[in-house]
Amino acid sequence: MTAYIIRRLIYAIPILIGVNLITFVLFFVVNAPDDMARMHLGEKRVTEEAIQTWKQEHGYDRPLLYNPEAPGFARFTDTIFFEKSIRLFVFDFGSSDNGRDIGYDISQRMWPSLAIAIPVLLVGLAFNISYALFIVFFRGTYVDIGSVVLLVAMMSISGLFYIIGGQFLLGKLFHLVPISGYDTGVEAWKFLILPVIVGVIGGIGAGTRWYRTLFLEEISKDYVRTARAKGLSERRVLFRHVLQNALIPILTGVVVVLPLLFMGSLVSESFFGIPGLGSYTIDAINSQDFAIVRSMVFLGAVLYILGLILTDISYTLVDPRVRLS
Repeated sequence: MTAYIIRRLIYAIPILIGVNLITFVLFFVVNAPDDMARMHLGEKRVTEEAIQTWKQEHGYDRPLLYNPEAPGFARFTDTIFFEKSIRLFVFDFGSSDNGRDIGYDISQRMWPSLAIAIPVLLVGLAFNISYALFIVFFRGTYVDIGSVVLLVAMMSISGLFYIIGGQFLLGKLFHLVPISGYDTGVEAWKFLILPVIVGVIGGIGAGTRWYRTLFLEEISKDYVRTARAKGLSERRVLFRHVLQNALIPILTGVVVVLPLLFMGSLVSESFFGIPGLGSYTIDAINSQDFAIVRSMVFLGAVLYILGLILTDISYTLVDPRVRLS
């Protein structure tokens, strides 16, 4: 297993380089360094000297990808791409274009994101699996048909509807929770209830329908018929055999999502005013802060790759027949 993990980590290096290159090209296709300077200087009439000074202070005075005037290998290293990218591989995110320490911001903003994402994951997972088992127990009945129609309808509704609807009902109409905002310490819970409820409800349609499909596939297999022939009740078949044998695809979805919990929800955090990594990324995109954007994209790619490795490892824990080589 150790050799497998090392090999996967080595494979991740060209992937991360490619992700960083694509992010770099897409960002600078939209905004040249001169445009970034004008935006950050915030002046209607910016002199050329001010633009050049800003670019030198922030390291944008070099060529983007290739420096024909530099000797040898420096043609590739004396560029904005190399200077801005090489430090990411040792997780040195540097400073944002407005001078803030990105690593410190990430370490502070990850906690509000996790405070929302972890309850949404755990509560949503428990509810979706339970509801899916309930539907499968009554498969072929009106309960099954009605539930499928409800789930498809919930999947078809935009997530913004749940956010706005939750803010209106629970926040404005019934005054149960604040509409938006955030507080530190113990008082933070009242600002997290609404985002968590909206997150769980918004994921019921897709999550429950997917688990229902997994359980229906498992329940038609030979080992289930054998268990029934031995006289086991339908409830015991579902919870002891079907659920256990569906753990691998369930783990695939859960473990891959785990690293993404750190990144936060771009839409939810922005609407609810949560100072997490999701709103941090949105603010960076709006202000055209390339340093933050590239750091967040790189961090997301690293976490996603680690999630895939954890998924493979979890297979060996759930099913002893799986071997990593």
